[in-house]
Amino acid sequence: MPPARKRPRTYDPAKTRAAVLAQFGNVRAAVRTLTPEQLALPTRLGDWTVRELVAHLGMTLRAVARLVDLPEPAKRDGTLLDWPSAIAAEAPEIAGHARELAERHPDPDAYLAATQERFTADLAAHPGSRLLATGAGALSLDDYLVTRTVELVVHTDDLNDAVPGLDVPLDRRALAACTRLLADALAAKAPGGSTEVRIPPYAVVQCVAGPRHTRGTPPNVVETDPLTWTRLASGRLAWRDAVQDAKVSASGERADLEPYLPLLG
Repeated sequence: MPPARKRPRTYDPAKTRAAVLAQFGNVRAAVRTLTPEQLALPTRLGDWTVRELVAHLGMTLRAVARLVDLPEPAKRDGTLLDWPSAIAAEAPEIAGHARELAERHPDPDAYLAATQERFTADLAAHPGSRLLATGAGALSLDDYLVTRTVELVVHTDDLNDAVPGLDVPLDRRALAACTRLLADALAAKAPGGSTEVRIPPYAVVQCVAGPRHTRGTPPNVVETDPLTWTRLASGRLAWRDAVQDAKVSASGERADLEPYLPLLG
């Protein structure tokens, strides 16, 4: 008999909203300190500058405004786990829009302030059950906000990487939601129960086809920290490099996750 299907993970809407606002606040505080020279620095995101990366961080919340302005879908037909793979199709449009926003808003702090004001107004005006027509199908506003934690965590890390000495903190609630969604996305992409992936203190998932482990120490175990996991899942860090540098512990013949990474796009 096949194993029972696990229930989808649920997220506390109040905690998710607080996490998104807290992480965006961390970004805003850091951006206020950036000089014109720092805003012109390159990033690890192709030909994006820091200024364009900041514009994209604003787009993380502006996407909510864009979606609530569209007609509400008649019914939900997407899931959170559809989102990681769906964003690849939007990448070219996202890149172009980030450059356009960076040019149109020369004052990054004012741009982010206006973005947060509109976002806060949208949260007050719409219930969490309001459906949004996203690239991953129709999702509720509450679920879409979970995807915002991924965007904010991944791109805050990009910002820290681009600007020497910058250390924008990661809100624990945002990092937790990001870690859990990406862990569940792995389990969906590589279904099975032969490998246990541990990302303490936020997530443990079973994945990869093969003999299912039922008790005792699993024969195939992968363990890493949340930020390393986020970098692996987003393609910022290669699996082999992470293992070689001991950022990942992987034991067992089915503990190689390289075929399933990255998860975003």
